[in-house]
Amino acid sequence: MTEKSHERLLIIDFGSQVTQLIARRLRELNVYCEIHPFNTVDDAFLKAFSPKAVIFSGGPCSVIDADSPRPPESVYTLGVPILGICYGQQVMMQMLGGQVERGHGTAEFGRAYVTPSDADLELLAGWFQTEREQVWMSHGDHVAKIAPGFEVFGTSPNAPYAITADRARNFYAVQFHPEVHHTPNGAMLYENFVRMAGFSGDWTMGAYREQAIAAIREQVGDGKVICALSGGVDSSVAAVLIHEAVGEQLTCVYVDHGLMRKNESEEVVGMFREHYNLPLIHADESELFLGQLDGVSDPETKRKIIGKLFIDVFEQKAKEIGGADFLAQGTLYPDVIESVSFSGGPSVTIKSHHNVGGLPEKMGMKLVEPLRELFKDEVRALGVELGLPKSFIGRHPFPGPGLAIRCPGEITREKLDILREADAVYIDQIRKHGLYDDIWQAFVAILPVRTVGVMGDGRTYDFACALRAVTSVDGMTADYYPFSHEFLGETATRIINEVPGINRVTYDITSKPPGTIEWE
Repeated sequence: MTEKSHERLLIIDFGSQVTQLIARRLRELNVYCEIHPFNTVDDAFLKAFSPKAVIFSGGPCSVIDADSPRPPESVYTLGVPILGICYGQQVMMQMLGGQVERGHGTAEFGRAYVTPSDADLELLAGWFQTEREQVWMSHGDHVAKIAPGFEVFGTSPNAPYAITADRARNFYAVQFHPEVHHTPNGAMLYENFVRMAGFSGDWTMGAYREQAIAAIREQVGDGKVICALSGGVDSSVAAVLIHEAVGEQLTCVYVDHGLMRKNESEEVVGMFREHYNLPLIHADESELFLGQLDGVSDPETKRKIIGKLFIDVFEQKAKEIGGADFLAQGTLYPDVIESVSFSGGPSVTIKSHHNVGGLPEKMGMKLVEPLRELFKDEVRALGVELGLPKSFIGRHPFPGPGLAIRCPGEITREKLDILREADAVYIDQIRKHGLYDDIWQAFVAILPVRTVGVMGDGRTYDFACALRAVTSVDGMTADYYPFSHEFLGETATRIINEVPGINRVTYDITSKPPGTIEWE
């Protein structure tokens, strides 16, 4: 979705799991940027893209290996500022005459502290207000010799060249990851870098809206679009955006797969029919989905079954409206990065997403994914730009597979009914205590075990459930929400008293990583 009228920054991706966080930091500064895999960036690309600055991402490879990823040599002769991060620093040093060596006791993973040299560096403006800065390291190899022209501006115990720069050529390189939240003042480095590069910050969500609409019109032409509408923020923003672009060429399909929360289908369909003049098909396919999921316990198999059935239903509904040329989805950046390597390289797949991976050829449709480059908070900002109600935009994320991935083990109608009721009580508690907007996502998972309990004078043997609530900025990392014990005790009492089938309540205090936000 390139827009040549904007100042543009190029991020060359070497396969890091957090490359997209670099883009987030830049977008927060109103800088238009694009991420492109290293193996698609050649001399012709650089000339056509004409970046005002370049950032090299991190990555899992070793620059010492013969076939390690490299940018084209011509990137160093563009005459624009370059910032190398982690692997990006190492590849810069190796290509410009420095030396990188294997770990040998100098690897660093996690929190580290960098101390400054005596020399000043504009990139570090605002840093080192105390004797050291906390950063996040994730490297096995290390720079053993810096390239000619570079100086050292910061060191850590295992990275003597933690911050280096060739001020004459405007080349900067850091061994740590300033894009992650574990480097508290990392955003300052990006702000300093883009200021030094001369960016005016001319890219806004309003500009993205215009670009997205133009790109949708160019892609769709006079074709018909069918949109997978889940009722969540992502698909809803995508639907309203696409409708603004192509109008009556769009038909939305809301598929009730029997895995929605309590009263959710009625609320979603009612809201869209009342507030938006969108053609909407309400497809109740709960028997189909639950029938196919009967007896299935493996989480990846669940996701794949649900994904296939979604495709089957959309294909059938497309036929009913006389055919469609495109299928629209609310796919986001985190969906893509968790499902596949963005760069096509060695990044690790975390889990598959039902809406990532393309379409079967038999469908004869192409994908329209106008939010694929955005994070959740950016989608909400776009929703505000499009005029969606604030109460709707602020809804917690809800996964496409629905309650299927909050029901570890086999899915049964009994467990789903129990889960719906427990989740409704939990969310009601969160709203009553005024905590909803402080939490990124909250839900109940019903566990595949029964436990012994006592209610009144009788013995019970019912399900246990786990409450989950996390805080996050972008969904890529998350911490559990620190409820008070009073809140947890009150909520557990309500669930056990009001939801037949549950006699034990636990609270999940796992962060992401090592866990994921959802249970499956």
